[in-house]
Amino acid sequence: MEQYKQEFIEFMVDSQVLKFGEFTLKSGRKSPFFMNAGGYVTGTQLRRLGEYYAKAIHDNYGLDFDVLFGPAYKGIPLSVAATMAISELYGKEIRYCSNRKEVKDHGDTGILLGSRLKDGDRVVIIEDVTTSGKSIEETYPIIKAQANVEIKGLMVSLNRMEKGQGERSALAEIKEKYGFDANAIVNMQEVVEYLYNKPYKGQIYIDDTLKKAIDVYYEQYGAK
Repeated sequence: MEQYKQEFIEFMVDSQVLKFGEFTLKSGRKSPFFMNAGGYVTGTQLRRLGEYYAKAIHDNYGLDFDVLFGPAYKGIPLSVAATMAISELYGKEIRYCSNRKEVKDHGDTGILLGSRLKDGDRVVIIEDVTTSGKSIEETYPIIKAQANVEIKGLMVSLNRMEKGQGERSALAEIKEKYGFDANAIVNMQEVVEYLYNKPYKGQIYIDDTLKKAIDVYYEQYGAK
């Protein structure tokens, strides 16, 4: 596993963004783990988060694109942080863009924040986590309505590796439906492998009991 992936797993735990226990998801599923990217709130956390996204985007898509699009609301700080990190780490100037939930009719009017989208732009979408793919159903037509752009791919922080709306993972369904790649900084299998029965700062985060609960969860909800 790449070094930045190992560091990112530790970063999620340190930031209390990735938690283990018993949680009820928006989908109604009872999950033994929960990830909330809204937990990244400090300047240092956002800087580091942007760097991890930048490295994963570079590994999966290269730097041959023009715009990083972060859907409102959680995608807004993600797109800003990752755009800054790409500039800092790789010397590549790309533009950030996000949508507004409410169209503004005065001043800086329209549905977009940041850069406008132009015909020919190559776009990478950035999100926190995708469980069902419903967010892309909302985001895709918004982007396509702005200009004739090429969407190169989607990057999320964690692939939960669960069934989407069918039997396959949400990321696999997105690729099949929309024709662009969907990737994550890390997937849940990598998280489990890295933390299982491994002390981190004096604590075992995934012990035998939790590992069994995770295995049972994936027997029911795991993607085929």
